[in-house]
Order: sequence, then C-alpha cells, then structure tokens
Amino acid sequence: MRSESQLTTHFSEMRAEAVVAPHSSPSHADATRTHIRGSSMLLGGQCLSLSINFAAQVLVVRYFSTGDYGALAFGMGLVGLFQIIAVLGLNEAIARFVPIYTQNREFEKLLGTILLVTGAVILSGAIIILAVYGPLGHFLTHETLAVQLLSILIFLVPIEAADNLLDALFASFAGARDIFIRKYMLGPGLKLGVVVFLIWRNSTITFLAYGYVLAAAAGVLIYIWLLLRLLEDHGILRILKSFKFQFPAREILSFVIPGLSSTIATAAIASINIFLLGHLRSMPEVAFYRAVIPAAQLNGVVMGSFSLLYIPAAARLLAKTDYSGINKLYWQTAAWMSVVSFPIFAATFSLSRSVTVLFFGSRYEESGIILALLSLGSYFNTALGFNLQTLKVLGRLRYIVIVSGLGVLIDVVVSLFLITRYGAIGAGIGTAIALISYNLLLQAGLLPTPNFKALDRRYLSIYLTVAFGALGLLLVQTFLSLSLYLAAPLAACVSLLVLTVAKKKLSIMETFPELYALPLAKFILT
Repeated sequence: MRSESQLTTHFSEMRAEAVVAPHSSPSHADATRTHIRGSSMLLGGQCLSLSINFAAQVLVVRYFSTGDYGALAFGMGLVGLFQIIAVLGLNEAIARFVPIYTQNREFEKLLGTILLVTGAVILSGAIIILAVYGPLGHFLTHETLAVQLLSILIFLVPIEAADNLLDALFASFAGARDIFIRKYMLGPGLKLGVVVFLIWRNSTITFLAYGYVLAAAAGVLIYIWLLLRLLEDHGILRILKSFKFQFPAREILSFVIPGLSSTIATAAIASINIFLLGHLRSMPEVAFYRAVIPAAQLNGVVMGSFSLLYIPAAARLLAKTDYSGINKLYWQTAAWMSVVSFPIFAATFSLSRSVTVLFFGSRYEESGIILALLSLGSYFNTALGFNLQTLKVLGRLRYIVIVSGLGVLIDVVVSLFLITRYGAIGAGIGTAIALISYNLLLQAGLLPTPNFKALDRRYLSIYLTVAFGALGLLLVQTFLSLSLYLAAPLAACVSLLVLTVAKKKLSIMETFPELYALPLAKFILT
C-alpha cells in the first residue's frame, strides 16, 4: 500500500496534470486558431465595453465646460501614465511566466510569482500616491481645479494596476468566457452609472472624480472574488495551498525591468503631450487634444482584445522552440487585427472631422485633424501586430530598452517644437510621428528571429488594400465634403472590399466553422 506522503504526491500530480492538460502540445495551427477564436470573443466584449465607455465620454464632454473637462482630462492622463508605472510591467510577466510554470509544474514559483507581483504593485501604488500628495502634485500643474481632481483620481493608480494583474491571471488560467462579464460589462457599466447619476443630480466634476474611484474599487473587489472562485473550480487553489512558495525574483526582474521601459514609453508618448499642453498652452488646448483620444484608441480595441491571450500562447510555443509557430501566430493575428480594425480606422481617420462634430459638437471641430493623426498612429501600431510583446517573449529586453528610450525622445523633441507653434494639433502630429517611428524600430528587432519574417509577404495584399482604401476615402471626403450619411456607406463598401481581399488568407470559415450554419456566410466568406 502507498504511504500517506505518496498518496499526497500522487494526488498533487493528478491535479497538476488537470491544469496542464488543456495546453499539452497543440500544433501551432491549433494554437493560432484557439487564440483567434478566444480573442474574437474578447473583441465582442471589448466592443461592448468601449460602447459603454464612449457613451460616458460623450456625456461628460458635452456636460462640462472645456475648462472643467480639460482639468479632468489632465488628471486622467497623468493617472494613466502613473498606472503604467505602478503595474511595473508585472501583468506581462504574469502572462509570460505563469503559463510556463504551469506547463513545467513549477507550482512553488507560480505561487511565489503571484505573491511577489501583488506586493510590488501595492508598494509602487502607495509611493506614487504619497509623491502626488507631496511636492509632485503642485509641480505637475498650478491650476487649482486640476490639482484638486488629481488628488482624488490618483487613487485610481493602484486600483487600475490591480485590475491589470487580474486580467493577466484570468488570461493565464481561464478561457475567454471567464473574462467577458467582469472586464467588459461590470466595470464600464459602473462607470456609466456614475456619469448618469452625476447628470441626474446636476453635480460637479469633483463628484465625478470620486465616483470613478469608487466604481473602479468595486469592480476590482468583485474581480478578486471571481478569480478565487475560478481557481477553486479548476482545483488550482488547492494545488497552490499544497506547495511551498518560491520567489523567482531574478527571472521576473530580468524580464520586467527592461520591459517596463517599453510600457512606460507606450503610455508616455500620448501622456507626455497632455502634460506639455497643460504647461505650454492652456486647459482648453488639453481638452481639444484629450477629447478625441478615446475615439482614436478605438483603433486599438481589437489589439487589446487579442493581447490578453497572445503572450501566453506565444510563451507556450517558445517553450517548445516552435519559431515557425510563433511566426504563424504573429502574422495571422496581425492580419486579423488589421482587417477587423479597418472600419474603425476608416471612420476615425478618413471621416475624422464629421465624426468629431457629430459626437462632441461644433466647438470641438478643430479636434478633427487631431483625431485623424492619433488614429493613424494607433492603427499603425495595430496593423504591425504584437512586435513589442513578441520581443519580450523572445527575451530581447536590452533592445527594447534602447528603442523605448528613442521612442520617448522622438516624442519629446518633436512635440516640444510643434506644441509651442501649433498647440493641440502639434501634439497630434508629434504623437503620430513618435508612434510610427517606435513601431518601425520594434519591428526591426524581430529580424534575427529564426523562421520568423519581419514582413510576411503573404499578407502584403491586405496591407496595400487597407492603405489605398483609407487614403482614397480621405481624398474623397476632403474634396467632396460628403455628409456623414453618404460617407459612412462608402466607408462600409471599402471595408467590405478589404474583407474580400483578406478572407482567404484569414481562413475565416476554418477558424469559425459555426458560420457554415448562417445563410450566405459560405458565399461571402469563402
């Protein structure tokens, strides 16, 4: 008979196999298909989330004056930058190492990683809050309302950082279904509820700031409860309780410290310009720039949805040294993101002026060109795919540090020159130039990868169709000044053309065989 210790070990191994089994050596074709299917579900949730958030954004912009909204935008912009610093890139470390530790049954390191990143985020968030309540807050801006709002909104930094860590844990342990409700329905719904209640009570911008903080905190508490239930249901929580923890600090820090520079650079390219506008120009200029950022960021919706599952999928392929699989995963994902994002790009780039006036009113008309510039930079980042994330998975961290520094330097130099002369429009130009330059440098870093193509010619026809389609729409709208009722159907026709060119390369019906049951789907998509 087996001893008690042997039975305990056997039970733990059975549990470990249950956790690892879903990821046991799938082919790279299956890995790509699974990734795209799961990410497509998250995309649906992301669209729902952004619709709710965008509705809240429109209500807030229309309700408050440009000065009040500018102060709120200034605070939210800095919070976004500080939140990236607070999370320390540890969400991506979780996405990379947790699947590998699970695959290799290194549960001591798995538990140690969760404890280490949690403690690091709590500490960094507390330091940032104390710094803002100290001399840093008055250094950032001298406007009374902006300082007051920042002192409230700064508590969003550790809350949002915790939310990012929870996203990464869910993506590592669960499928897309488990992420959908909390991330894409509950959080945005709470935020919209705060805005509606604000308007109903005819309250102030300060009330809105407090409401944002409380809604975000409630969402994170519910997220933690859902995660504990998920780990318990999958038997993972019992496994973690049965193992001693080991802090893999060296592995995580060697990944995080260089990777953090890229994360800060990505956030800083947009956030620095808000800071520069607030110092060099005025709060209304901040409002003209910040108001259209959420609309421009819609171009990254698809990328955000696909990113949650991409790093774990690429990490599993790397663990098997399957570089051909990484190449297929990378370019198939990039092509999907380019095609699915194109209707948003057409609306926010080619039809930017009409869209801006429609949602924000005529007083924000000059923000139309800013929206076009920001959308160009955002869509370029999406179309090139997960170059930054792939470099992190491959461990080319020194290169990331150098390129990230160059990206921020380009943004600061170009924007300082342009903002002093052209205000918010100059900030838009600087952001677009910096984003495009940064992504080209990152793409160059993928060249030495075995069996990986930094530009896969199989998808060249898709990118050419996208470029000519968007440029053609822009020229038509510029010279003919079509109303949105005429321009929108034209943009839809161009989007259908892009889909027609891309459908065979995307293998849509193979990825989603359920579509065969829909009328005309086989005719349109094959």
